[in-house]
Amino acid sequence: MADQAKCGGSLDIDGCLAAQKMYPNDNRWDYALEYEAEVYFIEVHSAYTSQVSTVLKKLQWLKDWLKEHAPEIIKLRAKKQPYYWIQSGKFGILPHASQYREAAQASILPISKLVLPRPSGK
Repeated sequence: MADQAKCGGSLDIDGCLAAQKMYPNDNRWDYALEYEAEVYFIEVHSAYTSQVSTVLKKLQWLKDWLKEHAPEIIKLRAKKQPYYWIQSGKFGILPHASQYREAAQASILPISKLVLPRPSGK
């Protein structure tokens, strides 16, 4: 089990922006989590071939939003693997589909359980 004392905080990006009625028609990213002084970005979403384009849109939205509204968070972004797609059910992306390759190229293939890597330099 991860050491909860190493968690510096979290942000429900989608929830906060929805409450403020901001970007109502955009594919917004879900969460940010600071752990051992690095920030990870987590999207919980169904993992089906038909959903890959949605998650990739969410990832691009997040990168654009961070650049425009949260440049200080970018400085804390985890060096190794900052973006995670946690599947909200079964894995249903066909391994030979172009969508699988697109997700792999974006380094955002879904996982069933989040296990954060040790921060860089530790």
